[in-house]
Amino acid sequence: MARYTDAVCRLCRRENMKLYLKGDRCLSDKCAINRRNYVPGQHGQRRTKLSEYGLQLREKQKVKRTYGVLESQFRRYFARASRSKEVTGSELLILLERRLDNVLYVMGFADSRAQARQLVRHGHFRVNGRKTNIPSFLVKQGDIVEPREKSRELDVLRSGMQRHDQRQIPEWVHVDVENMRGVVQALPKRDDITLSFQEQLIVELYSK
Repeated sequence: MARYTDAVCRLCRRENMKLYLKGDRCLSDKCAINRRNYVPGQHGQRRTKLSEYGLQLREKQKVKRTYGVLESQFRRYFARASRSKEVTGSELLILLERRLDNVLYVMGFADSRAQARQLVRHGHFRVNGRKTNIPSFLVKQGDIVEPREKSRELDVLRSGMQRHDQRQIPEWVHVDVENMRGVVQALPKRDDITLSFQEQLIVELYSK
């Protein structure tokens, strides 16, 4: 299976923005953006002006790397979004936001989306009482997400719940910290996605 195995902090530096790929490290002084805020590589500190295509490509890479999806997956999400009656760019981001690994991250069960993906793949979570080990599973309004009984003692889950007050939980989900249970109260809207994406550039890229 294709996957990125290099240092993820390089991705943030390449996109010149925090993608929050390493959890608490991204909020500390050790964050790569704070220490070396320039593109990685031998010529990283040179000033370059991006073309129109370059701007569109970089925007696509930002979104892909934030949510941890591959190019083929991303194209499928875009195709689905373009078939909907909603605004294509907004629908694309909403589909990515509904992924189970992202939902666990925004609920505070994991420090990063990568960590959430691993927890899902290892079968630690249930959706509506059924074991779900597919990170790309799209949640729906009313879905209940919770760890399996045997997984509730995992240190990573307990520490996540203990730091729950420090996280900014979006309004479209509700988390019962005491019972370690999250509920999808509504489907996310474009305004709920706080990262600064210009999704229209992605639409223009794929429309060529």
